[in-house]
Amino acid sequence: MKNRNFAQRLGFALSGLGAGWVRERSFRTHCVFAVLAVAALLVLRPAPVWWALVVLVVALVMAMELVNSAMEAVIDLLHPELHPEIKAAKDMVAGAVLLISAAALVIALALVIDQGLPGWLRQVTLL
Repeated sequence: MKNRNFAQRLGFALSGLGAGWVRERSFRTHCVFAVLAVAALLVLRPAPVWWALVVLVVALVMAMELVNSAMEAVIDLLHPELHPEIKAAKDMVAGAVLLISAAALVIALALVIDQGLPGWLRQVTLL
């Protein structure tokens, strides 16, 4: 698989994204949140640095979910039986997804606080 051209390597990467979409509900859920994050950016119109930060953390969450799914698939293939060490390994990778997801939530809250409540939300809360 070494020495492939760029188009082939890109094809492998896109195939991996497709496999994540088809096989993993969590990845699809993260994709929905990614779309919501971009929608929030379009509504709030923050400074470019916020765009960069949100896109970065969204990409990290989705990438970590793919790593989690890939590791679980390999572990299950190599050792399908229950084992405490395998459970620990799977739990650690799931914990990594949780940590980066929590960081994404903190960044989202910081963005909303920095931008102030949108006008439509202020009107709703005043009613």
